[in-house]
Amino acid sequence: MKPERNVMIAATGSVATIKLAQLIQELSDERLPYKFHLKVLITEAAKHFFELEQIPENVPVYHNRDEWITWNKRGDPVLHIDLGKWADLLVIAPLSANSLSKIANGICDNFVMCVVRAWDLQKPLLFAPAMNTRMYDHPITREQIDKLISWGYREIPCISKTLMCGDTGNGAMAEVPTIVEAVLKAFPTDTELESI
Repeated sequence: MKPERNVMIAATGSVATIKLAQLIQELSDERLPYKFHLKVLITEAAKHFFELEQIPENVPVYHNRDEWITWNKRGDPVLHIDLGKWADLLVIAPLSANSLSKIANGICDNFVMCVVRAWDLQKPLLFAPAMNTRMYDHPITREQIDKLISWGYREIPCISKTLMCGDTGNGAMAEVPTIVEAVLKAFPTDTELESI
C-alpha cells in the first residue's frame, strides 16, 4: 500500500500555467512512490493560459469566488484556512513576478495569496518562479526570492531558454519532471521517518 499525501498546486498569472495539466498528470502517475490527492488553486490571471476542461474531473479547482460561496456568516468554513489544513504540501507552479512580489510583501488580495499567507510553516511550500528575463534579472526578484527562502519556502529554480515572447534567457519555469522530483524530495522517506 503506497503512502498517501495531499498536495495543492497553485498556479498564478504566468504563461507557464499552460503546463498545469501536465503537472497534474505527472503527479498522478501510478509509478510514483506516493499516491497524491491533488487540489488546484488558480488566480484570475492564471485562467488566461489554460482551459478548465484540461483538468481531470477528480481534481478540484478553486478560485476567488469559491472563497465566498462557502462563507456567509460567522462559524461557516473559511476555505483558505481549511485547504491549508488539508494539504501536506503546497507547490506554486508557476509563481509569476506579480504574485512573488505579493507574497514577499504579505499582500492577500486574492484567494491564492490568502492560502499562502495562512500557510503552516511546518509544512513544505515549494515555488517555481516564471517570468520574462527582464523581470527575472531585476534586482528586486532575487531579493524577494531570498525573502521567501528565509521563511523556509523552497525554490525550484527557473531555467534559461527561449521564452514564449521570443526572448532567450533566464526566467522560464522549471520543467515539469523537475517540479515532480522536488515534490517527492519534500516528503521524508520511511527511513528518515524511523529516525525521527
